[in-house]
Amino acid sequence: MFTYRASRRPARPRRRRSQWFLTGGLVAGGMVVATTGLTGVAAVAADRVTVPCDSDRLIAALVRANAEGGGELRLARKCTYTLTEAFQQPDDYDGGIRDAREAADTAENPGDAETPPRDPKDDKAGLPVIYHAITIRGEGATIRRDPDADEFRFFTVRDGGELNLSDVVLKNGRSAAEGGSIHVVHGAAAAVRRTTIIGSTSRSAEGGGGAVFNDGNMVVSDSTFVGNRAVGKEGKGGGLLNGGVLTLDKSKFFENTAASYGGGLGNYRGAAEIHRSTFADNKAAQGGGFASFSARSKVSDVRVIGNTAEVGGGIANSDAVLYLRGMTIRDNTATVKGGGISTFQGLLPLDESTITHNTSEGDGGGIYSEKSNLLVRRSDVSRNDADKKAGGIFVTMGQISLFKSRVADNVSDVRPGGLFVDKAQAKVDDETEISGNEPSNCLDSTAPVPNCFR
Repeated sequence: MFTYRASRRPARPRRRRSQWFLTGGLVAGGMVVATTGLTGVAAVAADRVTVPCDSDRLIAALVRANAEGGGELRLARKCTYTLTEAFQQPDDYDGGIRDAREAADTAENPGDAETPPRDPKDDKAGLPVIYHAITIRGEGATIRRDPDADEFRFFTVRDGGELNLSDVVLKNGRSAAEGGSIHVVHGAAAAVRRTTIIGSTSRSAEGGGGAVFNDGNMVVSDSTFVGNRAVGKEGKGGGLLNGGVLTLDKSKFFENTAASYGGGLGNYRGAAEIHRSTFADNKAAQGGGFASFSARSKVSDVRVIGNTAEVGGGIANSDAVLYLRGMTIRDNTATVKGGGISTFQGLLPLDESTITHNTSEGDGGGIYSEKSNLLVRRSDVSRNDADKKAGGIFVTMGQISLFKSRVADNVSDVRPGGLFVDKAQAKVDDETEISGNEPSNCLDSTAPVPNCFR
């Protein structure tokens, strides 16, 4: 799949080619490439290099792996590699590929031209830039930025680069640009497995990705994101910001924050599949757990619990397609609207899910839908609360379809407590139950609601 290999020096022939596979339209796979010859830097063992517990040795091993066209490194078990300064490395953005792509993006999206130009001096990394297929097996090691050091992330993966990272802790990364710990550019790829990223920060004014920013192809599995932040004025994706193609599975996002949207994860102009994961106690202006904006997202078997936002305490969807299946969305809070879910000008099918015990200080304790096509099928929206209208579901403009679902025992201060429909089309099949809501089920909706009484 990846045919271009940027290099600083002539590459030696590799002994094993990296292999990539397409799974469901998304990139996955291993990236193992052999290297030899690090005498005096690390011990060589067949196809991999073991790096002693020394930060300088880690840097030297990565420099050599890049020079040889790729490699596989094994870190010292349970070692802590502390980085004290950014690695100084000439970086011309791969012969202008990224500059050309960003110019094309600006032409397609004229509003982007108003954003501040990128300053290359902000794009610092504590380790050598990844230009080739490099595997790092962490063996439980930690890579940390010294708290007194200048700002830098750990890994930047450039066009043609492939990073395969596993069994490592990344701690205290900090970047003035996107990606507090990892940045994967448009023509690059990364696979991150069994990795924990803690306390990393992105200060990018318009971007984000407190822990990770992916603009290429990325697979994340069995990983944990804790206490990361996107603090710029429009900071997106406190834990992870995706603008490329992302597959995420069996991962956890706890206590991450974003100034704008996607406290745990933000999918912005990207394509994402998210499965068997948990988003808990994250915060943002929109989408406390995660947000999908101008994007396509497919989410299944995910728990969204105890998150907070102004809009969409659990999940926010805007100008996007967001498919939710097998969800547990509970105990989330919105200070403005949409305690569990908020969708604006989007398509949102919700299947076989439970939305319960969510709270909105405005409208829509369970779901707030505006100018959207909302489909609720075989799902339970119950015991949610709103300070204004519709403890269950608030719909204005657009359309709502309820099929074999339940909207019950929701409470609001203003009628109705269950389902409010305004200037919208409502379709409710005769197997859907709307009952036990207070102060009414659907009474005072301004549009007809079939199969709803009182």
